[in-house]
Amino acid sequence: MKILAAMSGGVDSAVAAARAVEAGHEVVGVHLALSRMPGTLRTGSRGCCTIEDSMDAQRAANKIGIPFYVWDFSERFKQDVVDDFIAEYSAGRTPNPCMRCNERIKFAALLEKALALGFDALCTGHYASIEQDEKGNLELHRSLAMAKDQSYVLGVLNEQQIKHSFFPLGKAANKEDIRREATERGLSVANKPDSYDICFIPEGDTRDWLSDKIELTPGLIVDTDGEQVAVHDGALGYTVGQRKGLNIGRPAKDGKPRYVLEIRPKENVVVVGPEQALVISELSGRKFSWCGKAPANVSDWFDAEVQVRAHGESHPCKVMVSENQMVIRPISPFRGISPGQTAVIYLGSRVLGQTTIDKTVSAVMEQV
Repeated sequence: MKILAAMSGGVDSAVAAARAVEAGHEVVGVHLALSRMPGTLRTGSRGCCTIEDSMDAQRAANKIGIPFYVWDFSERFKQDVVDDFIAEYSAGRTPNPCMRCNERIKFAALLEKALALGFDALCTGHYASIEQDEKGNLELHRSLAMAKDQSYVLGVLNEQQIKHSFFPLGKAANKEDIRREATERGLSVANKPDSYDICFIPEGDTRDWLSDKIELTPGLIVDTDGEQVAVHDGALGYTVGQRKGLNIGRPAKDGKPRYVLEIRPKENVVVVGPEQALVISELSGRKFSWCGKAPANVSDWFDAEVQVRAHGESHPCKVMVSENQMVIRPISPFRGISPGQTAVIYLGSRVLGQTTIDKTVSAVMEQV
């Protein structure tokens, strides 16, 4: 196959490209310039898309012996990921920019360009695998390296995108094996730190970054009865489940800590309450998709598992599609879910689909 290898400048994508070449494919490397003003150097393991990352990707491609290009996707990234992130926070939601990047940049814009140029597949260093069922349908599955499994952020892929994706690290035992392989291949990125946090907020302070993009106006912090308990300096700087930094001088009647339960941006109000009110018995979303072939009879409840954070645990649940929305009911209610997050559905190791959460139902408030 003719394969386009997305090379971030990290060890995973470099080894993935090398494995693609070793498997006999015709491989071309590409690094995506996603930042309009890339820094020259990274700060440890924070951030990405820097000049240093581009140079690391170039060196890896040279070592592997493949052509290499840098493509400017900064405008598309700004519109589809960064601006979306700001808009979601402005609406009082908690977005996952990695999901949007995979959905709209890597496996939409980049894959579309790759196919238009005659490539058969896009190769990345994600820890996930593609398998066939007994009927030959392609399925996305978790990596065997559960500690590094990245199938969650790939939950937005559809059947056509899976068909043109290639994940050579899917069966990897662990990250140490990948680093060892990179060393054996003479790749200089073998011991490069993994990037984490949000790539376009390298300092890691989301609230501070948002303060330059969204006007933060003081408003009220109220309890579940609507009674004022404090004043905030900007509702959009808070997240559901937050306990610290609320500056509520007067304790609750039961003397227990209070947590952020809801953010109402139109009213500029933050709602707080007891920890048990964070326990969620149901969540739903209208923006949902199936990862590969959709299951039959989705209008009836079926058993699955749901994961709501990239490196969180999966929870047994019931799922159905009703009135054009995916409804998910965990068997054992779990805690602290915010609209804007992504719920990814699994059947065993298979990624079945996903939805962006629009609504959550508190197990406690439902009983009141």
